[in-house]
Amino acid sequence: MTADSAPPAPSPSSGRERRRWPRRRADWPIALDLPEGRYEARVRDISQAGVCFYLDRPLDLMTTLAIDLDLPLELRQAGSARVRVQGTGIVVRCEGISDRLDHYEIAVFMPELDETQKEVLAEFVRIHPEFEPEA
Repeated sequence: MTADSAPPAPSPSSGRERRRWPRRRADWPIALDLPEGRYEARVRDISQAGVCFYLDRPLDLMTTLAIDLDLPLELRQAGSARVRVQGTGIVVRCEGISDRLDHYEIAVFMPELDETQKEVLAEFVRIHPEFEPEA
């Protein structure tokens, strides 16, 4: 793992955004391949190094899973209306949404995306910077 692919180092919380890469809020389907089968989830936000999604079951930290995601927008370098991102990710956070709802917000770091996919994701976030960091 190179310095560029390492997850952001934890820092003391000061109310400011702590992530290394900018994110974009999203609401699209994402397919997940886990050892027990294939699942559909909903993307919450995305960056060039990871994705956060909602799923109806918890996943253990450090679980490895395959991700299959179509970005729903045309990008200059891709030249098509949909851009597929596929890769392997590692669960770095899993939190229940509420005590009454059996759904979870799961953050996945994707250290093994190839450079082309990282560039596509970075461009996607850059040209659609609709995400406002939470205070």
